[in-house]
Amino acid sequence: MMIEAVAGAALGAASLWGLRALVHWAILHGLRAPRVAHAHGPTDFVLDPGCVRELRLAGPHGRQLFAWLVMPQATQRPVPAVVAMHGWGANAAMMWPVVPPLRAAGFAVLLLDARCHGCSDDEPFTSMPRFAEDIGAGLAWLRAQPDIDPQRLALIGHSVGAAAALLHASRQRDVCAVVSLSAFAHPREVMRRWMQEKRVPYPLLGWYVLRHVQRVIGASFDDIAPLATLAQVRCPVLLVHGRDDATVPFSDAQRLQAASDQATLLPVAGDHDLRHTLLPHADELVAFLRGACAADAAPRG
Repeated sequence: MMIEAVAGAALGAASLWGLRALVHWAILHGLRAPRVAHAHGPTDFVLDPGCVRELRLAGPHGRQLFAWLVMPQATQRPVPAVVAMHGWGANAAMMWPVVPPLRAAGFAVLLLDARCHGCSDDEPFTSMPRFAEDIGAGLAWLRAQPDIDPQRLALIGHSVGAAAALLHASRQRDVCAVVSLSAFAHPREVMRRWMQEKRVPYPLLGWYVLRHVQRVIGASFDDIAPLATLAQVRCPVLLVHGRDDATVPFSDAQRLQAASDQATLLPVAGDHDLRHTLLPHADELVAFLRGACAADAAPRG
């Protein structure tokens, strides 16, 4: 009887472990970002090929990150630079529309593919904190370039990339400014909306999914939420958000603005994807970055 009881307990434990492993795989598979090929390149934006370098940068955990570096025509060196980070399931090519006005204003632009996206190396999973690590790798590479001014670096991110930019800026004082495009206020709310779309019953399974995801990424949603990190950012932040955003409500941007005296809200026309509605506001973005990255701007504290 004792042997049968032990065998039964072992079988039950194995079954439970197997179920948890299956759920873990299902969660990672369900949340995995699609890898989308680059649909645009320098020639699509009438850029001189001589001003663009295609790069493979050293990323976290021995992985490599694909990137384009676009240099301005400025004769004076070193120049200020902006790291552009795309959103979830996107890639560096989708950030090309921000390049021409920034280059014309004298900024170098580093367009990064996050891990598991575009042409960058793969990982078992990625996450918003890992996007922030990739941003950090891009900034480290820029600081080592003789033509780039390490004291005049800024970030532009879209959606998850924007949340990651705010997370990096909350932890490091190495950027002059952050431009946040379509950032959400709290990842728990994003996850709840995603589960509702997928018809995942929250009382039955949803709470476990949220807890498990936080355990996998090694971070609490409350700690990495833009509502929390923005309050810790010490550089100027421009929150750009579409009034008709159906993915992240415009009210998220208003809540973020209220969370920090460093943040300015710029409402624009359009939905979550702002690639085609940013151009009319290019002068405002450039003016914001020029002011924040000016040589006589207030030092970051």
